[in-house]
This record gives sequence, structure tokens and C-alpha cells, in this order.
Amino acid sequence: MPQAAHAHAPAAALSAHKSGSLKGRVRPPGDKSVSHRALIFGLLAIGETKIEGLLEGEDVLRTAQACRQLGAKIVRHADGSWSVWGAGLGSLLQPTETLDFGNAGTGSRLMMGVVAGHPIVARFDGDASLRKRPMKRILDPLALQGAQVLEQAEGGRLPLVLQGASEPLPIEYKTPVASAQIKSAVLLCGLNSPGQTTVIEAEASRDHTEKMLAHFGAKVMSEPYGAHGRKIALEGRPELLAREVRVPADPSSAAFPLVAALIVEGSDIVIERVMTNPLRSGLLTTLQEMGADIILENRREEGGEEVADIRARYSHLTGVDVPAARAPSMIDEYPILAVAASFAKGETRMRGLSELRVKESDRLEAVAAGLKANGVDCEIIGDDLIVRGRRVAGGGMVETHLDHRIAMSFLVMGLAAEKQVTVDDETMIATSFPAFRALMERLGARFS
Repeated sequence: MPQAAHAHAPAAALSAHKSGSLKGRVRPPGDKSVSHRALIFGLLAIGETKIEGLLEGEDVLRTAQACRQLGAKIVRHADGSWSVWGAGLGSLLQPTETLDFGNAGTGSRLMMGVVAGHPIVARFDGDASLRKRPMKRILDPLALQGAQVLEQAEGGRLPLVLQGASEPLPIEYKTPVASAQIKSAVLLCGLNSPGQTTVIEAEASRDHTEKMLAHFGAKVMSEPYGAHGRKIALEGRPELLAREVRVPADPSSAAFPLVAALIVEGSDIVIERVMTNPLRSGLLTTLQEMGADIILENRREEGGEEVADIRARYSHLTGVDVPAARAPSMIDEYPILAVAASFAKGETRMRGLSELRVKESDRLEAVAAGLKANGVDCEIIGDDLIVRGRRVAGGGMVETHLDHRIAMSFLVMGLAAEKQVTVDDETMIATSFPAFRALMERLGARFS
């Protein structure tokens, strides 16, 4: 099969400048986690799945392309909605070319679960950043279910070739770390198993897969396990029926305008239709503990997910101790929380961030380096990040390491710092939030 090609756009630096107060109402892009899953369940269901509010970032579009390669028909309509006509569970096509996921960690890992549960062979690849990310934690349980890795790069990394099982084994699996991606891969493989697949988590991870399994008609049970965990049991070989999915706004993307409003003097904004799933709300909880003026308005449920409009106003923040147990509910929000902590009075300690070391970059080191480059007093002790807040000098150049969340977090910092903050490359922002700059400028942010 041909080697996947990876031509990134040339690096483009971007600077953020101290802004006047931010005002207005905005709707961030659709949730990335739900968007990936909506496409994948559309592939596995019979009939037409209609999706409204799909995130049209690069990562999700890569998942859409992989679904097409496995037999789905996918159409984007003029009104921005999408339709997926599925191949159906057990009826996926053998892909003739590499499934190239670009930067999409979620898309690649969930699709490994799908492929592992079908008697097909697929080659997975991605960009330079995705090739560095560990896949062994996903492949280990899939091997117990009967899948085989025929080829892989060193350390169980991409590119790799996966052969799915003709009859996946029903297993009970305890996840070694709180990871929605591991859990989801095991459940997606187990969908095509003749028995019950059970996943046990000592620490509950985000539950979008379980909610969508139920939404599409699978029999799935989730119950508390231990102090903070969940036990999820899935009956194999359900008839998945096409459904409509309304994708709420991504809380990880909403975090950027949210924190910007809290740190830029005089700001008052409303962020519409944001998912407020309790397993994704760690950042909201933490910011409220820091004294943030945040109000959740118009709370409702859409497509099985809790949704609200978030009003955020400029606030005098105070440093807090963030427990390690909160990490699974806000793992993607630590870079922007570190920026908020830079403007807070006193010390913020974020505990237990080992998982940040295996994201798009070593996010822990990258965040600390960006903070220091802009005059913020911080240090890493073990897996904890400690930030001592005050006025932020700014004036620094931040290395993004091809990481979209690092880029957006430090651009937010520049809106309230004394001097401009520059990121070395803004091109990767398109993976999750293509309209980031335009949305922020609509509120009054200044970039150049």
C-alpha cells in the first residue's frame, strides 16, 4: 500500500495583542469527541444518520474519509448538515489504501477498535505528531479480543497494519489508565462479538461512546465501580439503527473564549450550546473555585448530552489546588487553565498530569516553556505543574510543537499580557477550531 503523504502548510507565526473588553455571543465549533463518534456510528448503523453541527476540522474530516474507505456513503449538505449511509455492523469493506488520520488521535484509536472487530486488514498512519503517540495501550486489549498487529513502527506506533478478528472474543478488561479512547476501542470491537464485552475503569473517563451506543440502539449498561470508577457492559451484535445526532459545542474549544473573557478587563460574553457533560466539566469546576464569574443559562439536553449557554465575565481569579482525580474530566484544558492561573493571585497547583506527556506534544513541558518565555513563574515537580500568578509580562515566542491547544492557549494569554505573545505556528489550529481567529476577533480580540 502507498506510504501516506504528509504535507503540512508552512509554519505561520501569529501574535496576540492586549485587547479592549471582549463582548458578544459566539458558538464554538461542534464537539470533536462527539463528531468522531457520530461518523463512526453512522458507518456501523443501517440507514441514513443525519448529523447537525459536525466539527469540520481536519481531524474529523480524516475520520469521515476513513469511514468512506470502509464502505460508508457520506454527503455534506448545503445547510452544513451531514448524512452518513452506513455499511452496517459486520459488513465493512476492506480498505484499498492507507487510513491516514493526520493529527487525529481519537479518530485513529477509535477506528482501530472498529477494524479489530471485523475480518479485514487496514493500514493506519498519520502525521509526524501522531506517529510519536503511543498506540500499544489500545492494541493490547484488541489483541485479547482476537485482532493481530501485522506490522508496526517501534514501540507500537504508527504506521501499523491491523488485522481484525473474524469473531471477536467477548472480554472483561480493566483499563490501566482513565482513557475514553481505550474504553471506546474495546467497546467498538466488542460490538461485533457474539457475547458481552465489559470494561472496568478505576477512574471514570468521558462517556460519549456509551451515550451514543444507547442512542443508536445498543444494549449497554453503565454502573458505578469503586469510589470513582465505572463498569460498562455491552451486549454484542445489536442492530444499530440510524439516528439523528445534534453535536453540541465543544467544551475544549469553548475554553478559549471563556478564559479570555475572565482575564481581559471589562469582558462579558455568552458562549452558546456548550456541552456540560459532568465528565467534561472539570475546567468549569476549577475556574469557579478560582472565583470566576461564570453562569450556566438555558440548560437542556440535546442528543443525549447536557448542554447550556455559558455567560463569562471578567473576574479576579485566585490560585487553587487542582486534584489529580479531576484530570480525566479536563485533560485537554490544562494548557488554557495554566494561562488562567498566570493571571490569578497566588499559586495554582495542577496535580497528576502524566497523561499530558503523551498528547500531540509533551504538553506539560511545552506549557511550562511557554509560560517561562512570557515571564510567568512556574515549575514542574514530578507530574504536577505549579503556576504562580501575577501580571503577565508577555513578549515571548512560544514553540507550539504542532499542538493546536498550545497555540490557542498562548494566543489567549496575549490578549491580556502587557506585551504581545507570539506563537511560532498557527496552522495546526485548523485540526480542531478552524474559525478560532475569526470568532475571537468578532468578540474584540486583536491578532497580527
